[in-house]
Amino acid sequence: MTTLSQSFVDLHLHSTFSDGVYPPAEVVRLAAEAGLAAVALCDHDNIDGIDEAMTAGREAGVEVLSGVELSTVWEDFRDIHLLGYGFDPHHPGLRAALQEFQAFRAGRNERIVERVNEKLLELGREPIDLREVLASAGGTVGRPHIARALIEKKVVRNTEEAFQRFLVPCNVPKRFFPIDEAIALVHRAGGVAVLAHPPFVTPHPKVLEILVETFISFGLEGIEAHISGVSNDEIDRLITLARRRGLIVTGGSDFHGTKDAGIAVGTGRGNLKIPYACVEEIRRALLRRSEGA
Repeated sequence: MTTLSQSFVDLHLHSTFSDGVYPPAEVVRLAAEAGLAAVALCDHDNIDGIDEAMTAGREAGVEVLSGVELSTVWEDFRDIHLLGYGFDPHHPGLRAALQEFQAFRAGRNERIVERVNEKLLELGREPIDLREVLASAGGTVGRPHIARALIEKKVVRNTEEAFQRFLVPCNVPKRFFPIDEAIALVHRAGGVAVLAHPPFVTPHPKVLEILVETFISFGLEGIEAHISGVSNDEIDRLITLARRRGLIVTGGSDFHGTKDAGIAVGTGRGNLKIPYACVEEIRRALLRRSEGA
């Protein structure tokens, strides 16, 4: 019989409430099929799918933690992703901040589609209908949803081509939370803050160490070390970085459900094994935060 200490988890999953392919309940079902003990839905700047995921988790026997992935910046570093865990998904301040963020994003996506359609008309191709993109997304719309519309119209072959030919040249700048404000927002909602996929923030280890030290001064509590797309040696290096600074370690596949990404729930690109101990570390950090408050 497998105990929790021998079980595996995936604490970085996306649904249709941001840029994932599957609705929250289906994501949890896939996690149950993979034999995972616990998961966290971490949609981009959106927490609307958490209740559905938790309900599905109770039915499937999978523990579901509240989660979110916030888009943040610090100085010259753009689009640093911050994970929040264990917060109250109904916290008024958190919900208000994210609703304002989503309102801005809705206008941004509309402007991106307008630019893409101008380019399509120049090529003699049929324009994209924003209403169809919204309907297919089922939640918060992002550029991957626009990419899927281009694929369905056979304008491009895959997501990578969609970004290269249309979404990068037709982009409208995103809005970001300053990372110190994002960490404070997670804390006010009762959660803990974790730096997502650190090697994608900067490929330079020394620069990453300096950034982590700065973010710790803002209240950062953890590092996502078990991630897709890096070697086991890199994972070990990230764990060491966390341990030397008293940070918790988490991990997740960053599953979106897109076939061309080659990432599966729980195993990433096939070699991830994220221990249940990561959930226990989050719970201990939540307890410390609660006792400190």
